[in-house]
Amino acid sequence: MPKLELEVEIEQLAKILEGLSPGELETLEILLNPQLTDELKRRRQEAKIKFEQGETLSKEQLFSD
Repeated sequence: MPKLELEVEIEQLAKILEGLSPGELETLEILLNPQLTDELKRRRQEAKIKFEQGETLSKEQLFSD
């Protein structure tokens, strides 16, 4: 990934962070926390294996009453 350096004052950084959506804050937290990053990678791999083995629900099963 290319490296990018910015000179931003702490107040500017605070305003940027205040403007983030909940999803963007969650993404930032995952990127900054190696444990969360590892957990997400593990879950994704598990889901891929279950999908390949046919252990996931179909759309019909998921949305049936």
